[in-house]
Amino acid sequence: MTQPTAKPQETLGWRAWLTADVPASRAQARAAAWFNGWLRFRSNTLAMVGLIILLFIILCAVFAPLLATHDPFVQNLGNRLQPPGADGHIFGTDSLGRDIYSRLLFGARISIYIVLLVALVAPLLGLIVGTIAGYAGGWVDVTLMRFTDIFLAFPRLILALAFVAALGAGIENAVLAISLTAWPPYARIARAETLTIRNSDFIHAVRLQGAGPVRIITRHIWPLCISSLVIRVTLDMAGIILTAAGLGFLGLGAQPPSPEWGAMIAEGRKYILDYWWVATIPGLAIFSISLAFNLLGDGLRDVLDPKEAGR
Repeated sequence: MTQPTAKPQETLGWRAWLTADVPASRAQARAAAWFNGWLRFRSNTLAMVGLIILLFIILCAVFAPLLATHDPFVQNLGNRLQPPGADGHIFGTDSLGRDIYSRLLFGARISIYIVLLVALVAPLLGLIVGTIAGYAGGWVDVTLMRFTDIFLAFPRLILALAFVAALGAGIENAVLAISLTAWPPYARIARAETLTIRNSDFIHAVRLQGAGPVRIITRHIWPLCISSLVIRVTLDMAGIILTAAGLGFLGLGAQPPSPEWGAMIAEGRKYILDYWWVATIPGLAIFSISLAFNLLGDGLRDVLDPKEAGR
């Protein structure tokens, strides 16, 4: 009888391939690093709770037309200020008779839209400014950092109000205003990372090989700054949502009849004592997504921060 031959490592399953002690290729090493990071992240219960809440909100936003029970824009004054559960309205109706549940679903789209745009613009701007300042040094560093300090000297909401007042009310202007006020912390982080990297041996090596400043910054410094920026972005999402909700509350964000959560709270504050659900339910939605981003950010910090990961 012939003895069964040992199976090669590739046929033992994807988990064995990801947990191999000696990766056979760069792709396998990169995939193993991501898998180990996911295992560390999954072991954090609160981070998983935040991820589940965030995924739930995103799914609700994506499938809002299918999940909504009413048109979020249709008014019915004869059915105004109905309590939760009345006449098929899960969360009741507002002062114009619109279904709060349906408006929450479509309002999640606006909040996620703002978060995504700000997360794309502000960190990129801060990364460019911070790495140029840290790598160039001298008067370039001093000029860019003093310019950054000017933005840091003002509270974010106050500065955003000033920009929106100058640009005009609207969701696009609100996104631009929040982005212009959110980039300085990323610039500070990127500069600090660049200062610790620019005198490293591998930077000197690539410089001796003929690499210019642009290539060194984009190909060798930026990748090492990404993890710190990702952590900061995730932790800042709650503040971005609160700033967007504050602009909407003041009437400078998404304009009526858009179902923006901050504007819904502003509308319901007049009825907070007698019809609590009009303002409370959108407030709970803002609280939920802010809490989810904070928990997710703490989990990502434990995974991506080398100091935390090594403990």
